[in-house]
Amino acid sequence: MEATTPVSSSFHVIVLIPIAIIFIYHLLRRCYSTAKPTGNYCPFPDPLLGNLIPFLRNQRRFLDWAADLLSRSPTGTIEVRGPLGLSRGVATVRPLVVDHLLRSNFSNYVKGGRTRAALSDLLGHGIFNADGHLWSLQRKTASREFTTRSLKSFVSDVVRFQLRDRLLPRLSVASDEGGTVDLQDLLRRFTFDNICTIAFGTDPASLRPGSGVGAEDHSFFDAFDAAVEISSARMFAPLPLVWKLKRFLNVGSERKLRNVMKTIDEYAMNIIELKERQGTEKLDLLSRFAAALEEDDNQLRRMFEGPQQKRKFLRDIVISFILAGKDTTSAGLTWFFWLLAVHPRSEQRIYEEIAKHDEEAAHDMGYEELKGMNYLHAAITEALRVYPPVPIDTRVAVADDVLPDGTCVKAGWFADYCPYAMARDEALWGVDCRDFKPERWLDEKGEFVGMDAARFPVFHAGPRMCLGKEMAYVQMKAVAAAVIRRFRVVVAALEHSGGGEVSVPEYEMSITLRMKGGFPVRLKRRMK
Repeated sequence: MEATTPVSSSFHVIVLIPIAIIFIYHLLRRCYSTAKPTGNYCPFPDPLLGNLIPFLRNQRRFLDWAADLLSRSPTGTIEVRGPLGLSRGVATVRPLVVDHLLRSNFSNYVKGGRTRAALSDLLGHGIFNADGHLWSLQRKTASREFTTRSLKSFVSDVVRFQLRDRLLPRLSVASDEGGTVDLQDLLRRFTFDNICTIAFGTDPASLRPGSGVGAEDHSFFDAFDAAVEISSARMFAPLPLVWKLKRFLNVGSERKLRNVMKTIDEYAMNIIELKERQGTEKLDLLSRFAAALEEDDNQLRRMFEGPQQKRKFLRDIVISFILAGKDTTSAGLTWFFWLLAVHPRSEQRIYEEIAKHDEEAAHDMGYEELKGMNYLHAAITEALRVYPPVPIDTRVAVADDVLPDGTCVKAGWFADYCPYAMARDEALWGVDCRDFKPERWLDEKGEFVGMDAARFPVFHAGPRMCLGKEMAYVQMKAVAAAVIRRFRVVVAALEHSGGGEVSVPEYEMSITLRMKGGFPVRLKRRMK
């Protein structure tokens, strides 16, 4: 091996020093150029660190911090700057701007590379992580499953059965034993069974009474939760380079993600293999996608040609719809029952409405009966407003743009809208915006009155409007009616408070707004 001479070492130093100086110069130039003041509100900007320090200080209460900052902005929009000038963007609570991002200028705002990279291991090319043609093809295929006919079948064939034979027996046992039960966990398992049955034609029976949760399902639940948590941390990371370096070195959370993804992939592949053995005659969601991959004239077939590619794509479909069907609906129901526990008058009005519609058994209510329950619908909608299951969403600008409030957005900037902060905006909802008030959704006759999706973007808006919106409402109303008809849900923390003031449960900073540490409750049977 040739030895390194002092002359060659000196030559390397001479070459590297100017390169380092040029790099540092351009980095500082970029940082200070992004720190120039503009007409928009930007909290605590630092030429080098951007908003990193206040972000780290408020990481555990990020959503409330964001709501506070946005409330101080005269336009309802703020600028956000990442460290070292590596990222820049805006966040907003103004419906006119939200409409611009999601509807009127939809083609200019996409998921973007940062979001796709953060969620790639979990969601792959699934509909919730796709842009452009791939997204539109998936939406077209999936939309055939979300019809009024399928909704009625969902209520009669899936929800009522799993309420009668799964969830209600588990709640009855908990009530008889008198102990506490984690209602959030039970609701997540119920919605998991629901989405697997309706979307994939397979019933994991994770709420089967008289037996514990199967080892395979329990392992999947733990793995799925870990993957969502780590993927969420990636999304909110101020320096994505850190998680990418950890992934390259296979250490820390990235090592854990790689391990849990093996469990998740195996579970999804088992569902796909079962579907392959059953054939695609039954038109559930997975069958539709599997059939589309085999149709000669379908563009999905041309995009995923080989057997491995097709299976990987179907795996992405399975995981995407489990995330949408399990975590979002159960999060909405969890916060709904919490709000009713601290607002007994609203609970009583719902109980009276349920009794009026069905004197015998709430779980036998059909699609039409549930549809006619206006106050329950308003209460669930208000719960979704105050605690939106997806509390913040992001887009990336394809080209330079000017928002309706005059904010300039450059190509490559992120553009966030925050339903959680929107719910706490007095200019949007009044001085009582933080209060749980179902009546704000009812007219003088007690009929439900909806609002524009840009003002209430819990189910998104525009071309990406949630396909499962009506299915989610039907599912939540069916669960609420069945549970409230039979039980009073008593929050364990309220019992321990001795009648004193109880603080709002903490939330997990994740893709979905889960309660931190679960939702311990006691079930008290109602007197007939």
